[in-house]
Amino acid sequence: MAAHFGMIGLGTMGSNLVLNVADHGFEACGYDRDPAQQKKLMEEAGDRPVTTAATLPDFVKALKTPRVIMLLVPAGKIVDNVINDLLPLVQKGDIIIDGGNSHFVDTDRRYLLLQNSGVHFIGMGVSGGEEGARLGPSLMPGGNKESYELVKDVLSAIAAKTDEGPCVAFIGNTAAGHYTKMVHNGIEYAMMQLISEVYGILKSAGQLSNTEFHELFKSWNKSVLQSFLIEITADIFLKKDEELKEDLVDFILDKAKQKGTGMWTSQSAMDLNVSIPTIDAAVSMRYLSALKDERVKNSKLYPVSGNGKVGSKEQLIALCQNALHFGFLLSYGQGLQLLNVASAQYNYAIDIAEIIRVWKGGCIIRSGLLNDLRKAYLQEKTLSNIISSPLFVPVLVSLRKDVAALVKVAIDHQLPLASLSASLNYFDAYITGRLPANLIQAQRDFFGAHTYERLDKEGVFHTEWVDKPPVVTSTQKPKEE
Repeated sequence: MAAHFGMIGLGTMGSNLVLNVADHGFEACGYDRDPAQQKKLMEEAGDRPVTTAATLPDFVKALKTPRVIMLLVPAGKIVDNVINDLLPLVQKGDIIIDGGNSHFVDTDRRYLLLQNSGVHFIGMGVSGGEEGARLGPSLMPGGNKESYELVKDVLSAIAAKTDEGPCVAFIGNTAAGHYTKMVHNGIEYAMMQLISEVYGILKSAGQLSNTEFHELFKSWNKSVLQSFLIEITADIFLKKDEELKEDLVDFILDKAKQKGTGMWTSQSAMDLNVSIPTIDAAVSMRYLSALKDERVKNSKLYPVSGNGKVGSKEQLIALCQNALHFGFLLSYGQGLQLLNVASAQYNYAIDIAEIIRVWKGGCIIRSGLLNDLRKAYLQEKTLSNIISSPLFVPVLVSLRKDVAALVKVAIDHQLPLASLSASLNYFDAYITGRLPANLIQAQRDFFGAHTYERLDKEGVFHTEWVDKPPVVTSTQKPKEE
């Protein structure tokens, strides 16, 4: 029987998605250059409608037309190689879906290539990790609406479900899906960094035990902070090392690695002149964390001397909860503003409220806060930033004082709060009617004649800020008489 869905790349994510597809009644065929991966999939599939193919041509022949072929292979040149291998084998009208974390510029290029070949191409963000792939991920397909309609049935079936339906939608034109997933990952970086900063200050200044951390995060997950990341963090504090029988988290090297999507988010924001400092700080802190040897060496040169007052443990916990709430909101806000600007710049035609709906289930950054965020964008589709939304003004105002108090505690204890302090500075700048940037413009005009605008009149101006010295026409000394 011809398969409805084909998967190239049978690692954990690919295999789990195949099983997910099969569980929803679609015949699926998998292909991987490694026969061991194919064998493993068939063992896991049991009596599900799953097959594999020994060669790529056999794989293509095993699919019903129009063929739906999804790639879950490492981003970069490998994606191009697989597409080039597929092109002689597929027909016009077939659909290729890249479900990896491809850079949006590559996706734009591939979209044009395949469009010219008559093959549909969908760049699709997939969030949820291994468990999400198996039980229901958040899916962010881009390309064109016609292509999406051809695969909507299977994608809707395998996606996570919430009270608002399947966590999948046509995200927007060309590379909109992969761009949205990139920004999703940038927000993810920020939220993880914020959690780690709160963990650090509660551990150092609050002296919380791992048991207390477990109970705290468990309680936070029943509060306004309810989210996937808070939920898994509570579980992390329970895990014991199998050999030492002690808390595993305390033995993990403090070097946070990355695959580059956070960096891509920061780079793209700079290209588009969008400020996302909470995300930028999170990316930067991963680089700093990697400098373990230097940090250990420098810690001996600059011993920590901070010992400011904390107040009670309960007071510190309350500050941290409100600070996380504040930081999470601004992480989302910065990412969504970037999506808005990118959509206008690249003609993606993204619906922000619909993206938020897609993020409500299955994905890593899902949280209860998304409900109010979605409400804000449904009320005002042209909303530039949540800071300007009447829904969030009283919330952010009430949270700010606790964020400032926590940053002060961190300064007194010489503890870094990079993303949280960046969030505070970002908020303060965003609500300041007159920044001291006028002086920067004067300096730029002074040394580079870059001109400036004025508050009191229209136009562009340049000023000679000091009297010019006399022009020297010769370096020769005057002749002596």
